[in-house]
Amino acid sequence: MYLGIDLGTSGLKAILMSGTGDISHSVTEPLSVSRPKTLWSEQNPEDWWLALDSAMRSLGEQTDLTQIQAIGLSGQMHGATLLDADGQILRPAILWNDGRCASQCEQIEREVPKAREITGNIVMPGFTAPKLLWVKQNEPECFDKIAKVLLPKDYLRYRLSGDFAADMSDAAGTAWLNVETRTWDDALLNACGLTEAQMPTLFEGCQVTGMLSEELAESWGMKGVPIVAGAGDNAAGAIGVGLVESGQAMLSLGTSGVYFAVSDGFSSNPDSAVHSFCHALPNKWHLMSVVLSAANCLQWFADSIAKQPLTELLQQLEQTDIDEASTPYFLPYLSGERTPHNNPNAQGVFFGMTHETTNLHLLHAVMEGVSFAFKDGATALHQAAGVPNSITLIGGGSRSSYWRQLLSDVLDLPLECREGGEVGPALGAARLAMLSQKTELTLLDVCPVPPLKEIHQPNIQRNALFNKRYETFRKLYEQLQDLF
Repeated sequence: MYLGIDLGTSGLKAILMSGTGDISHSVTEPLSVSRPKTLWSEQNPEDWWLALDSAMRSLGEQTDLTQIQAIGLSGQMHGATLLDADGQILRPAILWNDGRCASQCEQIEREVPKAREITGNIVMPGFTAPKLLWVKQNEPECFDKIAKVLLPKDYLRYRLSGDFAADMSDAAGTAWLNVETRTWDDALLNACGLTEAQMPTLFEGCQVTGMLSEELAESWGMKGVPIVAGAGDNAAGAIGVGLVESGQAMLSLGTSGVYFAVSDGFSSNPDSAVHSFCHALPNKWHLMSVVLSAANCLQWFADSIAKQPLTELLQQLEQTDIDEASTPYFLPYLSGERTPHNNPNAQGVFFGMTHETTNLHLLHAVMEGVSFAFKDGATALHQAAGVPNSITLIGGGSRSSYWRQLLSDVLDLPLECREGGEVGPALGAARLAMLSQKTELTLLDVCPVPPLKEIHQPNIQRNALFNKRYETFRKLYEQLQDLF
């Protein structure tokens, strides 16, 4: 049995996977985000730990945890978790969707002119490096105490084993990693006033980084077991649906939205804000476009506007004949945007409402707007890597058949819906844990593509309609971007 832990933004999930790859148990603990100022997004790392402890105790009540053979970790990327020399938290972690440090991004790129060449990416406000430069410039007393900078899941690793370690896929999102050589870059660290000594040790995703402490093993009713490096949430999600070979891709409809394509070599398109990161497997890379607000746009609409459960709204929408040509437009930039705009100041907008506009019209507009944002990112990614051979849908939003078909029609691409796609990163983390122990098995043995449930083929007529509406969507952003 293998334990997969995924530290998300809105919750922590822990799953148990059998030696045959089946998920036997799953527990989710909720998390909340603090937004103390405009553009800020923070969490207390202690809340992550309390969520993990609660999840483990819940699993222990359901089954025998002594059967766990290894632990894999996955989590939200880019977060800046700062520890002092005693391993104590110095301040709340600054998260991936925090947009406060745009000027620091510009400063890093001025000081390291080859930054995009080294990292394969624009230095963006969501990345870890500019967050640390912001702390240096705005909270110098805190900065001077920093002994280690950890990514969110790697703080959990530290609490589990006492080790300071990170995997390549997560480290690639810091803007301190040379993504082609898979090593920390001194010039980029120096631009933030840091050294390699303050960084965690780097590992490939299926390598063991340490052992679960004896105290925790006893407290949770476990044995001392290996902990593997794991992966950032997107790379782990890809492994969870068997994306391990070049030509495979996925669309993840989670809190954020990700279009992820595997590559055997390093390539990039940073000027269009496409991410080029290491995969969680040796000698593998991936390209990725990111929509900062995806499924959480729907949840925001349900909670703040419609004030109805989202599941009820989706059921009503699927049973209603909507005139898609006359629905309002929605710009889904509730947290700014990454690909292709790299604009932390972009904001959400409804456009084109009338007296006839209902909540269902607006819900459709939100889903369409997020789909158009995916189309923006897909276009930029395809310019760097071409169109993949297959695209799998994962994430909580993929449970909606209505949205799956809408995405296929907007993108004009077939999309595959597979069993277990909503588990995503936690399953990928468990698979990496298994890979570390079962060296006699092949990558495809451990990371099979899940059974196919449905293929959504694009509808020609709807695609023609959405192409026209997409042009209006793009013009709206162009007209409004100077007003944000």
